[in-house]
Amino acid sequence: MKSRAGITFLLVVGLISIPALAARNHRAPTSGHAHSSHRVAPKTKRMHGQQSIDPQRATAIQQALIREHYMDGEPTGRWDAETQSAMTKFQADQGWQTKLTPDSRALIKLGLGPDHSGAINASDSARFNIVTSPTAAAEAQPQGLVEASGVKN
Repeated sequence: MKSRAGITFLLVVGLISIPALAARNHRAPTSGHAHSSHRVAPKTKRMHGQQSIDPQRATAIQQALIREHYMDGEPTGRWDAETQSAMTKFQADQGWQTKLTPDSRALIKLGLGPDHSGAINASDSARFNIVTSPTAAAEAQPQGLVEASGVKN
């Protein structure tokens, strides 16, 4: 019996130690690709948004800043330090943030915003019913559901 217990003990120890030794073997990467020695180029930071101001746009902004007395001289068409300083001062005077690129509110205030002349309600003939007092509002409204619906008997 002692020999059977000894043999059993040796078998158990052997079975336990085999997986421990097998784990030290090098395994291939699971991705299927072998390690290579080539280097991957580092990712560069990609700039988004407008990087510079078009010379024609810079000229228009400079003309508006000159008209509003934030710049002196003639427009150059270059978005230089003097133009940036004038735009920053203009935006600060309006209580807006003073970033280097012109704020859309500042451009609109300078008269350089988008052109809405082609909009549906942009013509001079567009009229709105402007009510000046609550009594005028009550007089302007039809008195009753049938009259308000426009259905005639």
